Amino acid sequence: MSPIILKQYTFVKIIYTLEELSQAAQQIITNAAHKIILFDAAMGVGKTTLIKEICTQLGVQDVISSPTYSLVNEYKGKQETIFHFDFYRIQDEEEAYDIGFEEYLDTNAWIFIEWPEKIANLLPENTVKIKIDLLDDGKRVLLLR
Repeated sequence: MSPIILKQYTFVKIIYTLEELSQAAQQIITNAAHKIILFDAAMGVGKTTLIKEICTQLGVQDVISSPTYSLVNEYKGKQETIFHFDFYRIQDEEEAYDIGFEEYLDTNAWIFIEWPEKIANLLPENTVKIKIDLLDDGKRVLLLR
């Protein structure tokens, strides 16, 4: 079975199971208008799992893990660098400044951000927003804007 993909004028909607995760990740890469992607989902819905699969699709060979305590992990893909941020544990935006967050934004790298609402004032305009919800049947519905 393949994920259900609906393309609208302002968003892409993808409904997928965990078995269809690689196809969903590929659709995100294909349809993302920008390389800075913000992930919005409740705890445990699968943000990090999806980011791991996107990294795999981009050619990352390293072990991919959540940067919950380090705030950022850097990976090398086939052709480019990927930065994965997790701001769940920060108390204020100053902590993002302290790790040089704004400098990362000036690169041409893929940037994946979990818990972007914690640094809302630091985010540029050129982002893609992904909202993920868990359905009762275990599928995920993802809106990419």
